[in-house]
Amino acid sequence: MTITSVLVANRGEIARRVFATCRRRGLSTVAVFSDADAGSPHVREADSAVRLPGNAPADTYLRGDLIVDAARRAGADAVHPGYGFLAENAAFARQVIAAGLTWIGPDPDTIEIMGSKVASKQRLAAAGVPVLGLLDPETVTDADLPVLVKASAGGGGRGMRIVRVLADLPDAVESASREAGAAFGDPTVFCERYLDSGHHVEVQIMADAHGTVWALGERECSLQRRHQKVIEEAPAPLVDRIGGDLRARLLAAGRDAAAAVGYRGAGTVEFLADEHGDFWFLEMNTRLQVEHPVTECVTGTDLVALQIDIAAGRKLTGPEPAMTGHAIEVRLYAESPVDDWRPQTGTVVTFDVPDVTARFGRTEPDGLRLDSGVADGSVVSTHYDAMLAKLVAYAPTREAAARQLAAALRRTRIHGVTTNRDLLVASLLHPEFLAGTADTSFYANHPPAALTAETGLDPNLGALIAALSDAAARRGPLLPGVTSGFRNIPVGFRRRSYLVGDDELDVRYRFSRGTLEVAGLSGVELVEATAAAVVVDVDGIRRTFTVGRFDDSIVVESALGAREFRRVPRFTDPAAAVPAGALTAPMPGTVVRVDVKAGDTVKADQPLLWLEAMKMEHVVRAPADGTVTELPVTVGQQVGQGTTLAVVAGADD
Repeated sequence: MTITSVLVANRGEIARRVFATCRRRGLSTVAVFSDADAGSPHVREADSAVRLPGNAPADTYLRGDLIVDAARRAGADAVHPGYGFLAENAAFARQVIAAGLTWIGPDPDTIEIMGSKVASKQRLAAAGVPVLGLLDPETVTDADLPVLVKASAGGGGRGMRIVRVLADLPDAVESASREAGAAFGDPTVFCERYLDSGHHVEVQIMADAHGTVWALGERECSLQRRHQKVIEEAPAPLVDRIGGDLRARLLAAGRDAAAAVGYRGAGTVEFLADEHGDFWFLEMNTRLQVEHPVTECVTGTDLVALQIDIAAGRKLTGPEPAMTGHAIEVRLYAESPVDDWRPQTGTVVTFDVPDVTARFGRTEPDGLRLDSGVADGSVVSTHYDAMLAKLVAYAPTREAAARQLAAALRRTRIHGVTTNRDLLVASLLHPEFLAGTADTSFYANHPPAALTAETGLDPNLGALIAALSDAAARRGPLLPGVTSGFRNIPVGFRRRSYLVGDDELDVRYRFSRGTLEVAGLSGVELVEATAAAVVVDVDGIRRTFTVGRFDDSIVVESALGAREFRRVPRFTDPAAAVPAGALTAPMPGTVVRVDVKAGDTVKADQPLLWLEAMKMEHVVRAPADGTVTELPVTVGQQVGQGTTLAVVAGADD
């Protein structure tokens, strides 16, 4: 069959990734978009685009009927699902095929079997692949703990909860089921034994309709938060360390899994492995993975192109690709890791990654690849995942790739939203990661606040740079020959105040006969200051800082790291004040559950209500023992960031 035009039933960076291969193949492209995504880069880059009215996934990207209709109207003859949303939905695949369109993915029956984590475990256990046993939530006992409650459909860490106390199981099942239903349209969950530490290793499969099955090496994705991958790499350092026949056994198990269901297309077989070289099947993702770029780097393949070829009925030809060199990928998220990985919203004012050698495609060794879903001006909303981009380093050795990637992240400029960049840098350079021994307990053993304590720009120095830049922006150009801050009479200290998170920093400085004097900070000499850049000598070492500003914020960046500062207003609006003891919404979202009422007595850390945002549920807990004096929200209510959700008065109030 011939494919000439591809609709991507997805959004963001994966839509752009598929479009890139289509352009290289000379295929026309069709985007779909929700109202919130109307200005997104993937919409602008497509040859044509079709609106899906609304914002919520259930009204847009999960509406298979609307997407099939969009393909017909736009003249597409094939549909690529990307990942997430309907990518592993057998009913949608059947809709596409029934409409006479080419489905760029596995057969619907295979999706149904392998897309269900329950059915897939049963099928592969029968085929001899080692698996972690299934547990019925109704029959779990203390002897089974800890367990992982897991969504049967979908992935990406949604619909998953760790349970260590049996009494917590019913709430965990309810919450995971609700989250899975909202994200994937299927609320089915199950339990399996939870291992506190181990290594997440997965095999990339590609199979055609003519009996050829390739295992394109393995990846390790052990650094995760909330069961979502943060850093991925190929080859797997665990496999390289253990050696022996582990790689051969893993790849054989991957091929066996594909053969057991007559698999066709791209898929990933995920395993949990230990330090002894034993491994157990977790699940099979019947789609392209977020982390597929690292495999493309080390094997020299274009996995999307292979997907299109297989969907068109072509054979896989030549030898099975082998891995060369090492590739590491990081996921840049709009989130605050130190605030329990809280997703962030806002406008990406600046997004600039220097020295990128490839976008949405293969790069040569010592190169950097960027797959981004955002650009300057993109809005990060509450409706979808908070991932901004993936940055990949490909180098001859693992250490070279890690250090190259950390350096590139340090030079990256992201203004407008809080990100996990500092955490990624600290993770890549941590001795445990560099040694290749980091496992799935890495962030439990090394919390974000501890990891990033020594990274980033010193806030006091950064605040000074912000103050000098602000002064330069306000005063305009100086007369020729007059140095910055020149005064012909003695002056007092200038004072500026900034917020770093919730902490207020006061900067006091003055110039005396052309020399900079800073209260509480010595060894700093000003070389040059403009609105966009400040150059200083710090203890005899010259440092250059770039400065970006938007709204009431200033971002100071250098090789030392970056900091965002917010100007402290001289006067506060009384209407903006919140009651004492108020718990406010950390982001816009929807209240999905309320467990208390006004007048209830609560204990510290007791869950009060649940807020759904960015396809995840977030628990709002009591900050201390006390009484709920106000509860102005109800289930189903949409709330904005900063909205008062509840007020808890302490016993001494």
